[in-house]
Amino acid sequence: MATSVVMPALEMAQETGKIVSWLKKEGDSVSKGDILLEVETDKAVVEVEATAAGVLAGVKSHEGDVVPVGQTIAWLVAPGEQPPADSQATAAPAARATSTPSPTGSAGRSQAAPAIGSEASRSPQISPKARRLAKEKGVDITKIVGTGPDGTISSEDVLKAAEAGTSTPAPAALSAVARLMAERTTQSWTQVPHFFLVREVEASGLLQLREKLGVAVVTHTDLLVALTAKALAKHPRLNASWDNRSIRMNPAINISIAMAVQDGVVGAVIPNADKTAIADIAAQRRELTERARSGKLKPADVTGGTFTITNLGMYNVDAFNAIILPPQAAILAVGRIDDRVVAVNGQPAVRPMMTLTLSGDHRVVDGAQAAVFLNDLAEAIRVPGQWINL
Repeated sequence: MATSVVMPALEMAQETGKIVSWLKKEGDSVSKGDILLEVETDKAVVEVEATAAGVLAGVKSHEGDVVPVGQTIAWLVAPGEQPPADSQATAAPAARATSTPSPTGSAGRSQAAPAIGSEASRSPQISPKARRLAKEKGVDITKIVGTGPDGTISSEDVLKAAEAGTSTPAPAALSAVARLMAERTTQSWTQVPHFFLVREVEASGLLQLREKLGVAVVTHTDLLVALTAKALAKHPRLNASWDNRSIRMNPAINISIAMAVQDGVVGAVIPNADKTAIADIAAQRRELTERARSGKLKPADVTGGTFTITNLGMYNVDAFNAIILPPQAAILAVGRIDDRVVAVNGQPAVRPMMTLTLSGDHRVVDGAQAAVFLNDLAEAIRVPGQWINL
């Protein structure tokens, strides 16, 4: 019996998903749990697994299509079995799944045949194999005259165009993660009224506690997650969100840690960080880091963050300003710990110091509120053992 492959709901309130790439192609044998495709949501790019075994058939939606949640995009059938008739009717090269605009404004293709003279009718019809081949060869498909039925461009047409020298260099395309990051940071920087507070903090207590707990077990970031969560519990406005011209107070403190991945940055979330022991925070952060590096982050790993920490100290950065991730109200940028000469009781002394830069959304929090929070966080870093759960 055929099993439908549908666009999954990967996030709360998700209406559509954008197909980034198919990792299996039509006719491939698939085992349950195999990765079928990558889907882009408003938060991240995630892998979708097969829920059954079979042969992939009747693929209705392709790379770049924006598909409503719950809509069938392909079928898994038994060897020799045909996909249901409705999928066969829409599996022609020119057909695409019905779609709606994505949050970033991308539009999907229509399932119905385009009207003559419409914008869609002027787009070249091309078989899936020819589309992949054109991408590999760097061929501009708009300059190819198709020789297939109804002018459909075939793989032979693409090869002839490449041999004739009509190909153009393929542009350096952004990965889905990089493109999503570019869109979201641009939107934040242009629409969110940022302000910045900078504070130098002595880190002797932080270093001593890490040494006590084990340098190989706990990182500075783990300790900062725990301390920041405790400080946020005293200052809930910094943990709030901007929600359609109003302020929403978040019931949980979920710290998002900015992690570098290939071609971008993702925010992996430690839920209920204020109630989690430091050993558990460290274990969760290690697991999230491994999944981020291998591209295996799950939707739950990157959703629900209420406050973000981004640490560039390991890259010897002294200080920097970070861009807020809406709808969060703030983000904390952390620089390296470095010995500096400071005044202690009126005398010069060398102390390990770190610079914290807090970016705030002025619609949610004002400078005075943010300053009091930063003061409490600085005190927590000075005597961390009095603040966190060991």
